[in-house]
Amino acid sequence: MTQSQWRYPLSDVSFDEREAQAVVDVIRSGWLSMGPRTAEFETRLAEYLGVRYALATSNCTTALHLAILAAGVGPGDEVIVPSLTFVATANAILYGGGAPVFADIESLERPLTSAADIARKMTPRTSCVVVVHYAGYPCDMEAILALARERRIAVVEDAAHAIGSRYRGKACGTVGAVGCYSFFGNKNLAAGEGGAVVTDDARLFDHMKTRRSHGMTTLTWDRFKGHSFSYDVLALVYNYRMPELTAAVATAQLAKLDSLNARRSEVARAYLGELAGVDGLVVPFAREPAPGAVHVMPVLLPPGVERAGFMERLKAEGIQSSIHYPPVHRFSHYRSLTLGPAGREPSLPLTEEYARRVVTLPLHPKMTAEDARDIADVVKRSLG
Repeated sequence: MTQSQWRYPLSDVSFDEREAQAVVDVIRSGWLSMGPRTAEFETRLAEYLGVRYALATSNCTTALHLAILAAGVGPGDEVIVPSLTFVATANAILYGGGAPVFADIESLERPLTSAADIARKMTPRTSCVVVVHYAGYPCDMEAILALARERRIAVVEDAAHAIGSRYRGKACGTVGAVGCYSFFGNKNLAAGEGGAVVTDDARLFDHMKTRRSHGMTTLTWDRFKGHSFSYDVLALVYNYRMPELTAAVATAQLAKLDSLNARRSEVARAYLGELAGVDGLVVPFAREPAPGAVHVMPVLLPPGVERAGFMERLKAEGIQSSIHYPPVHRFSHYRSLTLGPAGREPSLPLTEEYARRVVTLPLHPKMTAEDARDIADVVKRSLG
């Protein structure tokens, strides 16, 4: 099936003339590389999040890599990270030379990075903690930050799902030392690709800014504006810049983000109302307060229900589904990395159980509450 053939696609973008005009304006300007529109997006994003500094990047993976480096992770360091995440979260640790140490989730109903398991996994080599605000719901940051303060280590927030969500009045991604966001095509703020890294710490900001663009002291746009004629290179680093076309689309989306998130939350509430009490079905976050942004709609099938067959039944009804996520520690590459000295794999019983049973249902801002109720009816019939 193509996207148009799905009656209910898993995700969809909400674009209109604002995004189209933003792209046309960039093309007509003749300036495509990182420049004034990227700077404008960074300013508006920082204002929206209530944070001092925002750096736009080529994607969230590069944002995570910059954050890991700024947190001081180096070869031989251990970084605690959940396995229930997209693989990029753990990959960024490897890029920085660190070793991922996987933490379990709190529970099947609350599949967020467990502070208790972080405490169990800490060793003298632990140099950083990375948390993931899965589905848009904030982790227990107070408990996690307390653990980090005891060790004097940084907490990096993977807020790829959580732009617009809040934890005790603060935007998710601005609670720890550094926060990272994704603007991939299925995200709440969708620009096709792109990411951002944010912080209130001037030292961390300067560290990440230098490493975003070849370690250069001035950029092409600075020289075009006549602010400089040459540049120095301070370190062997990376090209993680956001292009102007991406920044223009992201700026248009940012202006609509609260309304897009409100629609997602409305759809999620409709799902919760229809699926609550279905025998054997676990609906994560059913008892959680609305976080502000909901990214995906996971459900856990009753024990014994064959997942592939269930997903085929949804497909036959034109409903696309997915799995968020296959656990990182089970991927072939990571199985070779995470075996301990006794040959044991990480102990993540809740993550394993969650990953065996989870199915992700459609959720995007083009849906209505009635769409969610229709899909929930198919879910119940398919289970029956």
